[in-house]
Amino acid sequence: MRRRKGLTPEDREIWSLVARSATPMHQRPLRPLAPEDDPSAKPQTSLTPPKAQPLPRFRLGQSAPTPAPRMPKPSSPAERLAGAELRMDAKTHRKMSQGKLRPEARLDLHGMTLAAAQPELMHFIMSCHSAGLRLVLVITGKGRGDYGPLPTRPGALRHQVPYWLHSPPLSMVVQQVSAAHYRHGGEGAYYVYLRRGV
Repeated sequence: MRRRKGLTPEDREIWSLVARSATPMHQRPLRPLAPEDDPSAKPQTSLTPPKAQPLPRFRLGQSAPTPAPRMPKPSSPAERLAGAELRMDAKTHRKMSQGKLRPEARLDLHGMTLAAAQPELMHFIMSCHSAGLRLVLVITGKGRGDYGPLPTRPGALRHQVPYWLHSPPLSMVVQQVSAAHYRHGGEGAYYVYLRRGV
């Protein structure tokens, strides 16, 4: 069954009774919505696009954290000896550094403790000087690091022997100390060039 459109005369009569008995919710008349408050109003579109704002100047990495300063790596005994003052004939020193001069005697301190090595070194150097020898080889070994809870500097003898050779009484007879050529032990050995005997 199809419904008729619109209200019947009876419906209109009932509606007019209800409308007469109803009281308005607002005491003052409602004001019309402003255009900006009206949700049904269409947004105003501008034909000119907005002006592009320039990007602020920036430098690559400007927000990166500042790296901590690096501590310089301590120089090895061989590097310190290479920078020492030359106190012997330059031509002889060059031949010695290239491993072309054969040491006349050698002392192997490898594996000794510091307490046992120092008197052994003093006796060897003094006896070689009194025998008139000029170039001798002292082998210390490169040493290995102690990787315990408190690591120590690797190669204690390698660091200590140059100090002993440059300290009295050995400094009186030692003219030059330098790291040995790789064929004679490299950084694990030292050439000791002695002064001429009196």
